[in-house]
Amino acid sequence: MRLALNALTDELRRLKAQGVSSVSVSQEGLDALRRSAAARPAPASAPRKEESPKVSRANAASATVAAPAVAPPVVVLPAGDKNVRWAALCSTVQSDPACIAKVRPGKKVVVGVGNLDASIMFIGEAPGAEEEVQGEPFVGPAGQLLNKMITGMGLARGDVYIGNIMNWRPDMPAGPSGVQSGNRPPTESEMAHCLPYLKAQIEIVSPKLLVALGATAAKGLLGWKAFGALGEVRGKWHEFGGVPLMVTYHPSYILRNPTNSSKRLIWEDLLKVMERASLAISDKQRNFFT
Repeated sequence: MRLALNALTDELRRLKAQGVSSVSVSQEGLDALRRSAAARPAPASAPRKEESPKVSRANAASATVAAPAVAPPVVVLPAGDKNVRWAALCSTVQSDPACIAKVRPGKKVVVGVGNLDASIMFIGEAPGAEEEVQGEPFVGPAGQLLNKMITGMGLARGDVYIGNIMNWRPDMPAGPSGVQSGNRPPTESEMAHCLPYLKAQIEIVSPKLLVALGATAAKGLLGWKAFGALGEVRGKWHEFGGVPLMVTYHPSYILRNPTNSSKRLIWEDLLKVMERASLAISDKQRNFFT
């Protein structure tokens, strides 16, 4: 048991050196640690406290370190037209060992979808339950609301490009049936692994404008510590990779707060996007949700 505990301590130290601040363990793992601690005799004097990443119960999540075990990929796109390059990128993402290892059996790695010549690219944080089944971003309730927003702009889903920073659904505890319930925001290190794939999609599509949907997506693009509350950066123009970036709320915000005032906040941001994209704006559109 001493060897096992020493190995655990060494691993926690290694993770801390890599910048990992926390890990999650299963309920079974916590119980085993408690049994081990109870079985050991109390030391004569208090041992020196080691600084290691905090181990949190975190809803009894699985004992999987959130940070991928491999470095972020280096993406080299082949020569050819957009379709050729996008197909090559999809193949690369779907065969990435780190991505595959994070996808549950029967689920899919998710890549962006839409018009490869789109002027506007919407970026979310990560796939959810419906997305990992279909292998396409924004197909659940939030995606259906996003479609309505795009329609309100005078466009169709097929006119824009929609992607996520993450290519897999962040893991959560599975219930007795083995089904994962709920969602959690991806960690900084998880997004760091997938960000090169998003950058490659932006390179292929070459949109005129980017729209970050929600705080997590905005942090992934602007920097993890770029802001505190989303209100500090939403509704303002920023830049990512030389492309103008508008930050707004995630459609799920409206699902949680289905009021005209909440809808108007997002719509005001989208009006700015429409203006910068030189889209026609009618008086009716300007007055939505007022």
